[in-house]
Amino acid sequence: MQQTPVQNHNRNNTSSFTLVLAFILIWFTLVAQFYISIPAYMSGGRSFPGTLVQLFSYFTIQVNLLAGLGLGALLLKPSTAFSKYFSQGYVLTGVALYITIVGLVYNIILRSLWHPIGLLKITDELLHLINPILFVVYWLIFVPKERLKWTQSLNWLWFPFLYLVYILIRGAITQIYPYPFIDAGKLGYYTIIINSLLLLVVFLLLGLLLILLTRTLSPKSSTDTHITSDP
Repeated sequence: MQQTPVQNHNRNNTSSFTLVLAFILIWFTLVAQFYISIPAYMSGGRSFPGTLVQLFSYFTIQVNLLAGLGLGALLLKPSTAFSKYFSQGYVLTGVALYITIVGLVYNIILRSLWHPIGLLKITDELLHLINPILFVVYWLIFVPKERLKWTQSLNWLWFPFLYLVYILIRGAITQIYPYPFIDAGKLGYYTIIINSLLLLVVFLLLGLLLILLTRTLSPKSSTDTHITSDP
């Protein structure tokens, strides 16, 4: 059924509002998290560069940063190489995959392990619950869908795989691991390998589900050139 001009106008307004809201919340969260964490880490004797490395070693921070860049690209429109890349359907769907995993893993496995208070509690909820929901809702409802290839679900595994390699190498040197389920010092490498394989399977299955959604929701023929899939 074809939408009326009024319906299209209302949809565009809702889309713009959701986009701006998600963009503001994600970047507010990142700034607030760094504002809280940098003094806390440095008061414990860590250097400023070491503090930044530690913060950027969290998968949650990296993925929220990717989400913020993707939403920023949509706001700027694909007028630069940067915004063209981050506004691709393939890239946005990958970010939707990663931020969904962030929300699921934290709320199922990690939430009970600590109890932040104050502003840290707010940023914690934004990073692991509100931001993932907002981004996925925006992607699901408002981002034009392109029929992605099934094999692209394998490409999305490279980011978590390289992240894992980095964390294990850094952990072997510093004995610092950002998440307890990949703490090789306590669990041993055999358990870490099993946990990692299980997570990669979850990434793969959820990625296939998102591709199914893009193939189901994409129009039979699309003239939209604003968001394109990865070739």
